[in-house]
Amino acid sequence: MASKPADSQPISAAGAVAWRPGAVPDDGEPVVLLVHRTKYDDWSLPKGKQEHGEPLPLTAVREVREEGGARLVLGRRLKSVRCQVGERPKRVHYWAARAPDTDGDAVPNSEVDATEWLPVARAKERASYPRDHAVLDDFARLPAGTIPFILLRHAKAVLKSDWKGDDARRPLDEAGRAEAKALASLLACFAPAGQVVSSDTDRCLETVRPYAELTGAQVRADSSLRSSRTDSADSAALIARAVSAGEPTVVCAHRENLPGLLAAAIGALGGARSPDGCAVPLPTGGFCVLHMAAGALVAADRYDRSDA
Repeated sequence: MASKPADSQPISAAGAVAWRPGAVPDDGEPVVLLVHRTKYDDWSLPKGKQEHGEPLPLTAVREVREEGGARLVLGRRLKSVRCQVGERPKRVHYWAARAPDTDGDAVPNSEVDATEWLPVARAKERASYPRDHAVLDDFARLPAGTIPFILLRHAKAVLKSDWKGDDARRPLDEAGRAEAKALASLLACFAPAGQVVSSDTDRCLETVRPYAELTGAQVRADSSLRSSRTDSADSAALIARAVSAGEPTVVCAHRENLPGLLAAAIGALGGARSPDGCAVPLPTGGFCVLHMAAGALVAADRYDRSDA
């Protein structure tokens, strides 16, 4: 079967509703970033095309910094937007994203000549396209500020059939080591700092090591997170302690015990069932982000290789 010509392939893009707290006299209502594009003479949410092999969250972080000068910490996924560019379908993926600071040297540039930070209602008035209005509405319906609790399955390990030693010492294979390296920057999009709790097996510790080195996080190894040792009461207590800390957290474990850990996390956050956006089992190197606010579950998103 003949492949589609390049000029008819779908276009993937990503961006964000970048936000920061507003001024105290205005009750601290979040203000969000709009950019003015020179070519189109319009005001829109910052976004841009995905580069080959680039995970979409990294696209969002890169493009918003290039277009609007904002450094981002990603939160929950927002609704995506579909449109047509000539003969090519285009889908733009969006995130709610806190902007801890901005880089004033990033704008103006050849694409963007002005930026504005506005309350959501005023941003909707200023934005040129109804599709941006819908994304802003999705952003506004839930709390802007959330804390990530990330459940991660270890990267690809040497096969059991090829390993004759203690299973706890079974390492990542070559593909898994590359996966762990790629995961470091991806996880840092959501949790640039925080705590890391890992099964004490080599394959889990090797998975989180690049992320810990990138962010400066300390890794706490816990033997109770081994799939062969997981006790539901122990894991529920461990997860409850991690959740109650109220800080960004990455927990690395195994396919066999991740469903129980997910259930414990949801229970600790007052949820009754697994959210639709975070189904397990996860593939190797896949992870689920539970977005917390005021000790409750706000949203949940799943990420794996299909996001690249």
